[in-house]
Amino acid sequence: MKIGDKVRFLSSVGGGRVTGFQGNNIVLVEDEDGFEVPTAIKDVVVVDADNYDISKVHTIGNKPKNVQKVNEEEPEPADKPVTFKAAPEERRGGDKLSVYLAFVPVDIKEISSTRFEAYIVNDSNYYIQYVYLTAEGASWHLRSRGEVEPNTKLFIEEFGREELNDMERVSIQLMAYKREKTFMLKPTTDVQLRIDAVKFYKLHTFQENDFFEQPALVHTIIENDVPSRPLVIDAQKLKQEMMQKANSDNRPLQQPARKKQQKDEPVVVDLHAHEVLETTAGMSNSDILNYQLDIFRKTIEEYKNKKGQKIVFIHGKGEGVLRNAILQELKYKYKQYQWQDASFQEYGYGATQVLIK
Repeated sequence: MKIGDKVRFLSSVGGGRVTGFQGNNIVLVEDEDGFEVPTAIKDVVVVDADNYDISKVHTIGNKPKNVQKVNEEEPEPADKPVTFKAAPEERRGGDKLSVYLAFVPVDIKEISSTRFEAYIVNDSNYYIQYVYLTAEGASWHLRSRGEVEPNTKLFIEEFGREELNDMERVSIQLMAYKREKTFMLKPTTDVQLRIDAVKFYKLHTFQENDFFEQPALVHTIIENDVPSRPLVIDAQKLKQEMMQKANSDNRPLQQPARKKQQKDEPVVVDLHAHEVLETTAGMSNSDILNYQLDIFRKTIEEYKNKKGQKIVFIHGKGEGVLRNAILQELKYKYKQYQWQDASFQEYGYGATQVLIK
């Protein structure tokens, strides 16, 4: 039996043409609908006609008397695609599960404007079925799902900066297995990660790594069978552990590191770029301004229900770009609040105080 032979199924109706082999015992048969059907060699016989008449067959071993000889010199069609695929190679130490989520800049030289590629990296001898999700409030959105072969990486999507806000929380769910051999059962994995959008503006975020020729941001999902620490905290379990700790240790609780804020003391937020960013390398002035305004908005939202709260935003004097942008926000988006220049003696010229009402 060879590739191109016509065969008939012994245990069911129909047959097809041999397109390849898997090991010594499995033959791949392409049926009339174009589907490849893996079948045990012992369950098929070679025939001479498309009607798969059992009177014109020969088998491996016991050959019927009324056999019509098949032309074994029939050439294989030149345009026949090769469908046989060798089994993936395993590596020493790869039976411990290690899987990563990696982000790679399309153009590392244009970090402020480039798009990014996302990959699932399977650094183990197992096949991986994965589900890749992002959070939408209390719900989740499916971004990708599929299978990653052993010791390979799989491209799953390309995205731009405009999508980063939708990727603040991601979840990766994994199921591991091997094909055509026994294996150690691995628990299913469900890991949630927090993606810091600010890091995508920083050149040093993307580092040399073992999986890509270019620098990449690599998040661990599971490494050496140990899942990454989950983002979600079990509040009930945490409460029980705290109560057990309190019952076993009667010493006074440690005091907070920061002193308690006085009732009329304002909240002070320094928006200078060097205070809110580790580095501005690769960021345009517009990128920096948008990041500063995002902190301003989040602070307002945090204290919007605390009537009488004063918030001082230190924006510096400079050319007044950040100050003017903040005043525009206050005039049109937060016009229900009062604002004024903050105390010159305490903050200099470059600060604005907001009163929550």
